[in-house]
Amino acid sequence: MAAVAADSAAAAVAAVAEDREPQHEAMPGLDDQWRQIENGRERPLRAGESWFLVEQHWYKRWEVYVQGGDRDASTFPGCINNAELFADKINWHLREGLLEGEDYVLLPAAAWHYLVSWYGLEHGQPPIERKVIELSNIQKVEVYPLELLLVQHSDMETAVTVQFSHSDSLDLVLSTAREQFLVEPQEDTRLWIKTSEGSLDRLYNTHISLLDASLETGQLVIMETRNKDGTWPSAQLCGMNNMSEEDEDFQGQPGICGLTNLGNTCFMNSALQCLSNVPQLTEYFLNNRYLEELNFRNPLGMKGELAEAYADLVKQAWSGYHRSIVPSVFKNKVGHFASQFLGYQQHDSQELLSFLLDGLHEDLNRVKKKEYVELCNAAGRPDQEVAQEAWQNHKRRNDSVIVDTFHGLFKSTLVCPDCGNVSVTFDPFCYLSVPLPVYHKRVLEVFFVPMDPRRKPEQHRVVVPKKGNISDLCVALSKHTGVAPDKMIVADVFSHRFYKLYQLEDPLSGILDRDDIFAYEVSGRIEPIEGSRDDIVVPVYLRERTPTRDFNNSYYGLILFGHPLLVSVPRDRFSWEGLYNILMYRLSRYVTKPTSDEDDGEEKGEGEEDDEDSSSDEEKEEMPGPSNRISPQDSEQEQAGPSSGATRRCPFLLDNCLRTSHWPPRRRRKQLFTLQTVNSNGTSDRTTSPEEVQTQPYIAMDWEPEMKRRYYDEAEAEGYVKHDCVGYMIKKTPVQLQECIKLFTTVETLEKENPWYCSCCKQHQLATKKLDLWMLPEVLIIHLKRFSFSKFSREKLDTLVQFPIRDLDFSEFVIKPQNESAPELYKYDLIAVSNHYGGMRDGHYTTFACNKDSGQWHYFDDNTVSPVNENQIESKAAYVLFYQRQDVGRRQAQPGSSGPPVSPASSSPSNPEFMDVN
Repeated sequence: MAAVAADSAAAAVAAVAEDREPQHEAMPGLDDQWRQIENGRERPLRAGESWFLVEQHWYKRWEVYVQGGDRDASTFPGCINNAELFADKINWHLREGLLEGEDYVLLPAAAWHYLVSWYGLEHGQPPIERKVIELSNIQKVEVYPLELLLVQHSDMETAVTVQFSHSDSLDLVLSTAREQFLVEPQEDTRLWIKTSEGSLDRLYNTHISLLDASLETGQLVIMETRNKDGTWPSAQLCGMNNMSEEDEDFQGQPGICGLTNLGNTCFMNSALQCLSNVPQLTEYFLNNRYLEELNFRNPLGMKGELAEAYADLVKQAWSGYHRSIVPSVFKNKVGHFASQFLGYQQHDSQELLSFLLDGLHEDLNRVKKKEYVELCNAAGRPDQEVAQEAWQNHKRRNDSVIVDTFHGLFKSTLVCPDCGNVSVTFDPFCYLSVPLPVYHKRVLEVFFVPMDPRRKPEQHRVVVPKKGNISDLCVALSKHTGVAPDKMIVADVFSHRFYKLYQLEDPLSGILDRDDIFAYEVSGRIEPIEGSRDDIVVPVYLRERTPTRDFNNSYYGLILFGHPLLVSVPRDRFSWEGLYNILMYRLSRYVTKPTSDEDDGEEKGEGEEDDEDSSSDEEKEEMPGPSNRISPQDSEQEQAGPSSGATRRCPFLLDNCLRTSHWPPRRRRKQLFTLQTVNSNGTSDRTTSPEEVQTQPYIAMDWEPEMKRRYYDEAEAEGYVKHDCVGYMIKKTPVQLQECIKLFTTVETLEKENPWYCSCCKQHQLATKKLDLWMLPEVLIIHLKRFSFSKFSREKLDTLVQFPIRDLDFSEFVIKPQNESAPELYKYDLIAVSNHYGGMRDGHYTTFACNKDSGQWHYFDDNTVSPVNENQIESKAAYVLFYQRQDVGRRQAQPGSSGPPVSPASSSPSNPEFMDVN
């Protein structure tokens, strides 16, 4: 029996030491009781453990009892009674200022349970359980836990007081609040706190402790429950209600929801609609799986705020309670973390999409602490081994729903042109940016100005080599006009002046599509050879005096108007009077000569032929002026002044011409305008000193407002005719998407700006590079590189890329050994398209997307949504394509439906003529 008692006592001591609850059994001997309890009290504290408070007087009586050795003694302590520790017997709050050793002792859980099993606890009293917490690396028992006041957002008056440990997580607070207020499991909730200043702050990261969240006793914690339409009540209080009165009872198809354009935010709306219609990503957010993976401490992320803002948007769009929503909160969040998207400038949907995917990935990265990983090179090892190692290394630092859904693997092969060193690496990708086949010709719009004043300027569209020179433009235009190429001077006209006068050897790449290009027929050159008898070509501007005067009424302003001229002047008539008469002849189509009654009676001047106004009966059209055709952004270009090409200083040999003549001419006949030498801007008058005449070869015709009104026909001056070539359609052969992918995997040579460092040669080399597809993701994003940028030009390629709606087969492009028994691993179906209509500066973005629930395609144009047929999806506007791998899940066949109005950009005449530029 003694051995059994000893074994029982030893087991009890072990239970206390290990903080296990002992088995209920008969009360052991007094010595064993003492040993079991005291051994437990001496064990070190461990964070997270539970310890219990025992009133000091009762514990002292127990000590005297067990040390006296007499079970029947009058010192028997009786039931554990902690009444002296409580301030009240209703809420059982502890008295303030209790001290260990004076008012209470602390016992580990096992020791407490022993005492209760031996002596019992006073009826009605709760055990005083407290947690061990760690503060500044010191373990201590938290005698006074936090008392928080929990309320619902919808009822701020009814508060529930609940105690929590400082070491408890906010998740526990949230789950406790949900239990207290009987929230349904499918309902979303979040927490706010009321600060000492009275403001409300969101508790974003519910995984941290109350201590880390700096919560204090008595603080008000508000639980907010999401509305059925996906919005939060707090957003409505802040004036961000997305639901209008007429939409309050709306119930529609989840996901069929427009996004309001906040001002040039169609690019954002298009990207969001595409992402929203990626089934697995949307389900991830709708099912709240993102809540467990929010990464609030990732220095590369947005503290989880971007992911939460996107989740709110998805829940609203897929609630079925909105026709459209206002994404202002999301827009502000994006601008906060990416300053390039601040404000309301137009941006690229693919650039925003790239930011969103990266931002969502970092906000949802399951890797909380990224380890350093060295890049691995093949070094002759098998591709399978190197690829697997590269992917595992990638996942060691990047593991999220974005990686699971969108990330694939490239094989990159670089070859040194000198030593033949081959470098093979495997790199992850999130989307494919594939090039479009480049045409080697381009179409330029040119206005041809003939020397014959009876003929109006002609609008032409000519096909020229992309890498050609101005001489190629003149040759092409010569075929339309019959004028020899060497009898043309090409100019860029901007804001009524010559922005640049081109030389024949200048490259065409310097001409942008938006530039106003004029080709003038001339009989000489701007830079004649000395001693030559060729005519001299004079640039001429038109200016009008303005009635604005300064304070002393001594200054009249001058403003440019109309289109400038390049006038061929014979050398023997190069005088002010000769210039005047030649200009009157050149302008005779739209400038009326004064009648004899208006003249002063003098005889007609030299060279004043009786040329009548030879205005033809051609259909009049208003010629588009440069100031009307240039976009507002180009005002900076105007302020910068003409380029060097327009300010070339050419010797006009005017010393013996204009310098020896006089203005006004000595004849007393009526003059419609005066002539001045000016600079290339047409803004400064110059004297006719030999030096200044030679360096300022431009002439201005200055008109008084009344003379201009009476004799200058502005409508006729702006008139022009269209050559037949203007009506031609540009014939471009459609491109298959597979062609673009082949171009993407074609060997290319690195550019000088981006050389590769060869580890063998020990120097940077222009290596050849080839990208191959090794592993494809569940959802493959294909970006069509429609926008081309170079040093001199920017253009958008409007090539029609034909892409399949179903069964896009990548088996021929994936070089990884394939599983022939699972062909669906390499076949993709289209689920969304981001479209771009218009040009470089004034485009508009829309979206085609397939609803994951109904399988129906819809057209999203900001806040407007309409069903479409599959045959309406393919267009020249397609910019970013979203494909889903077939093994992820096929969609049901889409029913037929009507589509959106055809964009003007895609309309064409029924029987167009074609101009082949291939």
